[in-house]
Amino acid sequence: MRDTSHALIVIDVQNDFCPGGALAVAEGDAIIPRINTLMGEFAVKVLTQDWHPADHASFAANHDGAAPFSLTEMPYGPQVLWPTHCVQGTAGAAFHKELRTDPADLIIRKGFRPSIDSYSAFFENDHETPTGLKGYLKTRGVTDLTLVGLATDFCVAYSAIDAAKLGFAVTVLEGACRAIDLDGSLAAARDDMRAAGVRLEA
Repeated sequence: MRDTSHALIVIDVQNDFCPGGALAVAEGDAIIPRINTLMGEFAVKVLTQDWHPADHASFAANHDGAAPFSLTEMPYGPQVLWPTHCVQGTAGAAFHKELRTDPADLIIRKGFRPSIDSYSAFFENDHETPTGLKGYLKTRGVTDLTLVGLATDFCVAYSAIDAAKLGFAVTVLEGACRAIDLDGSLAAARDDMRAAGVRLEA
């Protein structure tokens, strides 16, 4: 019998984060076969989905003269301005067609508030507004989490760190993740995850 206290959290395996997408992560689709296999190994399975309105404040296109990947200041702190991606209802926001989605118990959509970005599966980027995932996992009796998906140094890392702060035992399978690695962001994310008590495994 599979351990009902251990959940698999699959982060943002969506078309816009895979090769050919608006914010493609190199080899983002290469992790899908392993994730599909992992789906059969966990009793609790959650998928997250970036789900932005077209006027989202984190899109460079919505700031006059701003270049993608530049930094701006939001009320909640520094914010990378991204290429327009994962717009609600578009093909880019859909899960990759090869990802097994039917086994998922829950799909958490994040980033749908126009004025605030959301990397973490648990909180918006103000670190205060919850997505509801903590409550769901706690009521399911989950204590341990394994995280996979895209991208290691942003949504996966933010989710893992928040989960550890919330008291979950957290493992990130780096072999089932891929990173953007923007200006050294991968090394920094690894350091931050380790400091929060997250286990990094291949």
